[in-house]
Amino acid sequence: MTMTITKIVLGCMIAFLPSSAGAGQETAKKPSDDIKSIEALGKSLYFDVNLSQNRSQSCASCHAPETGFADPRETGMGKMVSLGDDGKSFGDRNAPTASYAKFSPLFHKGKDGIYVGGQFLDGREADLKGQAGGPPLNPVEMGMKDKVSIVARLKENPSYITAFKTFYGEAVFQDTDKAYLSMTKAIAAFEKTDFFSPFDSKYDRSLRGEYKLTDQEELGRLLFFSQQFTNCNICHQLHKSEVAEKETFSNYQYHNIGVPSNPRIVAMKGKGFVDHGLLNNPKVSDPKQDGKFKVPTLRNVAVTGSYMHNGVFKDLRTVILFYNKYNSRSEKRQVNPETGQKWQKPEVAANISMKELETGPALDDKRINALVAFLKTLTDKRYEHLLEKE
Repeated sequence: MTMTITKIVLGCMIAFLPSSAGAGQETAKKPSDDIKSIEALGKSLYFDVNLSQNRSQSCASCHAPETGFADPRETGMGKMVSLGDDGKSFGDRNAPTASYAKFSPLFHKGKDGIYVGGQFLDGREADLKGQAGGPPLNPVEMGMKDKVSIVARLKENPSYITAFKTFYGEAVFQDTDKAYLSMTKAIAAFEKTDFFSPFDSKYDRSLRGEYKLTDQEELGRLLFFSQQFTNCNICHQLHKSEVAEKETFSNYQYHNIGVPSNPRIVAMKGKGFVDHGLLNNPKVSDPKQDGKFKVPTLRNVAVTGSYMHNGVFKDLRTVILFYNKYNSRSEKRQVNPETGQKWQKPEVAANISMKELETGPALDDKRINALVAFLKTLTDKRYEHLLEKE
């Protein structure tokens, strides 16, 4: 699927016009018909499998537009973690959706001491261009050896040579770091387009009077935004802010909510493996941040499972039940429905956000189902057909 898209995007290449200075010298004339803007260049790069070692993987492999910009591939690890370009390596985190990613603020520590924003689940890159530069050089992702090798791949494409020189200057390829940074800027520019964040879900349409929520969806909406009956909006409500005028369903802070280890990842990585979350960020050394992960957007959450940082839960309803266990005294609610066993202990037992998690009463099945129904209304219109499969 991804390779088919790539062939379409890259198939419209213009002829390379050699310079009068001699064959083989790169010369920029004007952008080709298919790359008229930096965003269009970023689109081509986003789908380009040639930027991986074995020419088999692109950004879209793990963040596919057809499936909410999450990884749709069923592999030996299911959809928990992503398979690398080498066909055998796996990451140790679930690939987050790239939809609405542009609204995450720059990574920073607020005056209150709370870390906010950034890209990746641990915020290790401040912005989208930093995030775009990571996977091509990651040995378990796209697997390229170094920036020099990636720039060499860029220069194989005459359209890229023309576009890069037009948008970033004639000398762009004379400096490897500049050329690489230019590539990441272009991908980031594409990810900032409305293609990634259309705000056209049933929820958005209901706000515009174009769709009427069902009774169950409306109950879920009331519960979600309630400050009395659930704790959802403590972390998953942004309100209008400097990063977004519309609701993105994340405050972009970091929390440890007590998610258990994924046994399959531990088996792959070795006994004793622990993902320390925010503490893995090179900018963070405070042990009080151990086990915390960035609050994700809930946009398209119903079609982008598996769930949690390690993909340990398959079903969206299971996620709601996991939160509910903190407030329920029912023995039934202390059982993970996917395993039939009690919820496993947290991967990192320290720093759990108990104040937030224990806010609100226990929920019955009617309210849990209503919350799931509401979360499904946050699905972009072009993905609504995927809900039928779910």
